[in-house]
Amino acid sequence: MSDAGNEKETTMSSLQDRTPFGAVPARMAPTLPNAMVAAALAQLLDEADRALPHNADAVRGLLARASAMLRRPAAPAAKRRTGRLAPWQESRVIAHIEANLQEPIRVEHLAALVRLSASYFARAFKASFGDTPHEYLLRLRVQHAQLQLLHSDVPLAQIALDCGMCDQAHLSRVFRRATGTSPSAWRRHHSRPD
Repeated sequence: MSDAGNEKETTMSSLQDRTPFGAVPARMAPTLPNAMVAAALAQLLDEADRALPHNADAVRGLLARASAMLRRPAAPAAKRRTGRLAPWQESRVIAHIEANLQEPIRVEHLAALVRLSASYFARAFKASFGDTPHEYLLRLRVQHAQLQLLHSDVPLAQIALDCGMCDQAHLSRVFRRATGTSPSAWRRHHSRPD
């Protein structure tokens, strides 16, 4: 690989290391259809704009995520939909997950929302998003917890409940597995001195 290629990888790696969400492994970065990429990029840029005056680290993280989405190679159109959820199914499932993040969400219920069997849905979901439904849900819950830790002084026990975790210990286990640190240590590290 050329030096320019190595430099690009190093730059992306260093940007991801500075994100408030930590580095996101490539396998956890879902491949999305163009319309969803555009919507996700617009949302990331809006969040970055709102966070700019308050938290430069959050802005760097959001911009790194947007940059990674733009650099992800697109799958050929003919192969992209094979074995995946249809765009309307993806939208419906994601909207339901985001609206009910604090509630228990079962694969059977998600499958019923898009009129599929649970086993086929689980395979199609993984093909569409790169994660199993459970992994995807946990990742969203950790990101939601990170946002609350970053922007509020809410106790960890309440954040755990708001994120759909059973209790603070459950949040701590999942959070540590995803980020390599405990929620309280992550909050201390990312809080700005006043």
